[in-house]
Amino acid sequence: MSALHDMLRRHVDDGTVPGAVGLVALGDDVEAVAAGSADTAASAPMSRETIFRVASLTKPITAAAVLTLLEDGVLGLADPVAKWLPELAEPVVVRDPAGPVDDVVPLARPITVEDLLSSRTGWGLHADFSLPAVRALAEVEDHGTPLQEWPEPDVWLERLSRVPLLHQPGEAWLYGTSSALQGILVARASGRTFPEFLAERIFAPLDMRDTAFEVPAAKRDRFTSFYFPHETEGLRLVDGPDGDYSRTPAFPSGGGGLVSTADDLLAFARMLLGGGTANGHRLLGPDSVRRMTANHLTAAQREPADLFLEGQGWGYGGGVDLTSAQPWNVPGRYGWIGGTGTTAHLVPATGKVTILLTQVSMTNPTPPPLMRAFWRATA
Repeated sequence: MSALHDMLRRHVDDGTVPGAVGLVALGDDVEAVAAGSADTAASAPMSRETIFRVASLTKPITAAAVLTLLEDGVLGLADPVAKWLPELAEPVVVRDPAGPVDDVVPLARPITVEDLLSSRTGWGLHADFSLPAVRALAEVEDHGTPLQEWPEPDVWLERLSRVPLLHQPGEAWLYGTSSALQGILVARASGRTFPEFLAERIFAPLDMRDTAFEVPAAKRDRFTSFYFPHETEGLRLVDGPDGDYSRTPAFPSGGGGLVSTADDLLAFARMLLGGGTANGHRLLGPDSVRRMTANHLTAAQREPADLFLEGQGWGYGGGVDLTSAQPWNVPGRYGWIGGTGTTAHLVPATGKVTILLTQVSMTNPTPPPLMRAFWRATA
């Protein structure tokens, strides 16, 4: 852990990040280190209790929420999502992924709950951002738009329904959009708002007391500022503690809207390692956890968006290591990364959990050097 702290400290000292929290757990043995501060002004030291925007680390939590409704019998894997999302009953598919958006064919079959969970709906980011259908999707799902400026889910869903699918349902893995749809599905199928459902079914049982779609005033002294790395200006402030997360957005996205802490994410990981049970509460059954953390993709299904996967497979809400390509890769290792500079993984075979939280945006889908250095140090 001393070596891990020194590594994080070097990245703070060279200006890569204002601060970072790293956590490694194996069974009941938990070690956490913090380096630097919550902002560039060094107004507060980074600590294990610091709250971060975790971006796409929201995705596994959203998938778990969908699985709870499957276990409740409210949803079925083979159910067409149009039962709850009627806007998606009859989208069209581009005839050729590289072709124009007005050259389309009908759906070969309905989009199912399983398609949502495995990110094979036909909507999402492709490795080639120049494809016409991908550009059309970016006009609806613009991740550069602040959370508070996204429309309400019903409005967003209606706009999405007018964007043609890049692939037929089930044919290919594409990144991102399916997780946002999962959050809307949970809300409509449960009759609760998505934040309410997560709070009642996931966060309260696991005592994830700092995980939410907003940070109340009483906690903002523990909340980081958020930065984007600029070639000439260094770290450019994007959002402060009293900014986007001072209230719940109109669209609480299942794809990337949560804030959390290292220990809250550890609690979620331990639930998965425990076969769906933690703190005496059973959130999921072992079979659901196995499905969540197992690869569901063929090599051909991964290929269109392998820029994001780097050889991994995909379970529900997170990537799954298939090979030992790097020292940190272990077949079966499950987890994901967040565009805000966050990463969390667990290894079912050993019970190991690794979590890194920073407050500096990634500039592209490739994990930055700090993230890779953390994985190497904790392998």
